[in-house]
Amino acid sequence: MENLVFSLNAAAPVFLLMVLGLFFRKIGWIDEEFAEKMNKFVFRIPLPVLVFNDLASVDFEQAWNTRFVLFCFLVTILSITASAAISLLLCSRALRGEFIQASYRSSAALLGIAFIQNIYGTAGMAPMMIIGSVPLYNIMAVVVLSFFRPGQRGFDYQAVRKTLKGILTNPIILGIAAGLVWSAFGFSVPVIMGKTLDNIGAVAAPMGLMAMGASFDIKKASAKLKAASLAVFMKLVGFCAVFLPAAVCLGFRREELVAILVMLGSATTVSCYVMARNMGHEGVLSSSVVMLTTLFSAFTLTGWLYLLRSADLI
Repeated sequence: MENLVFSLNAAAPVFLLMVLGLFFRKIGWIDEEFAEKMNKFVFRIPLPVLVFNDLASVDFEQAWNTRFVLFCFLVTILSITASAAISLLLCSRALRGEFIQASYRSSAALLGIAFIQNIYGTAGMAPMMIIGSVPLYNIMAVVVLSFFRPGQRGFDYQAVRKTLKGILTNPIILGIAAGLVWSAFGFSVPVIMGKTLDNIGAVAAPMGLMAMGASFDIKKASAKLKAASLAVFMKLVGFCAVFLPAAVCLGFRREELVAILVMLGSATTVSCYVMARNMGHEGVLSSSVVMLTTLFSAFTLTGWLYLLRSADLI
C-alpha cells in the first residue's frame, strides 16, 4: 500500500493538471489557439529556465553523466530500429512514417521534468536524458517522415537541414548547454537572479501540462485504431518491458531510472502530429496515437512506478 500511495502521489498530480486543462477547454476558458500559444511559451521560456537553473546550481562533474547519456542514446536508436522493423511487416507504406515516429517519440522534456520534479524536487537527470534522446528524436523523425512520405521516394534534404538548425537553436538544448557551462566555470547565481529564475521555472510543469490536456480530442483517438493500438502498446508497454530491466542490470537507480522510464513510456509528443502534417502526411494516425497514449499513460506510468518502487529501485 505504501508503494502504491507513492506511485499515485508521483503520477496523479501530473495527470490531474492535464485533466484540468481538458476541463478548461470544455468550458471555453482555453481554446485551441490559446493552448498552442501556451505550449510554445513553455517550450521557449520556462522549461529552458528550469533546466538552466537546476544545472547551474550543481557541480559540473556531478551533473554530467556520460554513461547515462550514452545509454539513452543507444536505447533511442534501438527503439527507432524496432519501430521501423515492425512497420515494414505490419503497416502500409503510407502509414509507416507516422507509425515509426509515433511509436518511439516521447514527451520527454515536459513529462520527464514534471515527473522527476514531482518526486525529487528538482529536474534531476531529465536534462541528461534530453541530451541523449531528444536531438535524435527530431533528426530521425525528419528522416522517416521524408523517406515514407506518400508519393515520394528518398529524403527531403531541405527538411533535414532545417531540423539540424532547429536542434542547434532548440531553447531547451540551449538552456541545458548554458547551465552546464555556468556550472563548469563555477559561477554562483545571485540571490535576485536565482529567485527570479525559480519563479519563472515554477510555471513550466503546470502550464505545460494544462496546455497538453487542453489539446486532447477524444474523437481523433478512434481513427486508424488497429495501427494506433499497436503503436500505443509499443510506446507505453513494449519498450519499457524490454529496456527497463536492462537499465536496472546496468545499475541505474532513482532519478536515472525515472528519467529512463519517462523516455521510454510517456505519451507520444504532440509535435508528432504537427511535423507529420507539415511534411505531407495525413496525420490521422499520429493524432490518434498522441491522444490514446496521453489517456492511457496515466495508468501505465503509475503501474511502472509502482513496480519500480516495490522493487526498491526508486
